[in-house]
Amino acid sequence: MRQVLNFLKPKTETGWLSVAMREKRVDLVHLRREPGRKPMVLMADSIEKAAGDAATLAALKKPMRLDRYRCTALLAHGQYQLIQTEAIPGAPDEAREVARWQLKDQVEFPVDTAAVDLLPIPSDGRAPQAFAALAAEATIAPLIQAFQAAKVPLAAIDLPELSQRNLAALFEEDGRGLATLIFDEDEGLLTFTLNGELLVVRHVEITARQLSTADEDRRGMLFERIALDVQRSLDNFDRIYSAVPLSHLLVAPIPGVDGFCSYLRANLTVPVVPLDLAGVVDIGAVPALLDPLRQFQSLRAIGAALREEAAA
Repeated sequence: MRQVLNFLKPKTETGWLSVAMREKRVDLVHLRREPGRKPMVLMADSIEKAAGDAATLAALKKPMRLDRYRCTALLAHGQYQLIQTEAIPGAPDEAREVARWQLKDQVEFPVDTAAVDLLPIPSDGRAPQAFAALAAEATIAPLIQAFQAAKVPLAAIDLPELSQRNLAALFEEDGRGLATLIFDEDEGLLTFTLNGELLVVRHVEITARQLSTADEDRRGMLFERIALDVQRSLDNFDRIYSAVPLSHLLVAPIPGVDGFCSYLRANLTVPVVPLDLAGVVDIGAVPALLDPLRQFQSLRAIGAALREEAAA
């Protein structure tokens, strides 16, 4: 009887399924890692939302067999705060509680019921630092409840900064830092990483939509503003992490925004390299990702699905 029950038990897919809830759509990416080969994208889809998050997940559960995946939900810009702070010694649970109250004046929501997590920053000889991620209960509770109501397993919650860190790790050179710049529908995000670890985060308050819809003069002004922000961040990084040589700036192309990488290449002091996803990820099972627009739309979800941590 036990063998029969095991035989009938639904198969759990390996890897991660990232779920990015947008205002009008949901992006889903299933990715699997295997030793000795590129990470494999096995599914990447963007589906229009006809109702709320719970109803959307419930409607997709059966046709997409969502209950068979280990899921991570990707938060959007504005749904959390990421604050750099001094590292807090002690057990993880205790450190999170200390951070909760130390940072209460820096967040815009009550901290007593907020979700809090800490991400250590690799030490460079200074006092240890960490990133504290805080999200209001009003944001996290409805998200968790949506998965529970649809009976879709939720194993983790991710941030765009961590998604971008995961992507950057595929392009890093041993012993050298990497700057990565990605624009999406919410903002621009510049990260500095080393050996798969997040060192510095900078936000650029310009969206991909602003860049794609701007006329020539306005776009030129936006390009200049971005280049100044990025160069300033490069200079600050060089001062703080003088022992970490940067290999280059990795830039995700924006569909419909021609000349962006060329402009940055001509106006920055580091080499600028376009992000070529097909060079580091196997997308053979999802040829639609060869389309620059589909790749752009799925990039954050792909980064979230690249997480390597075991399920909780």
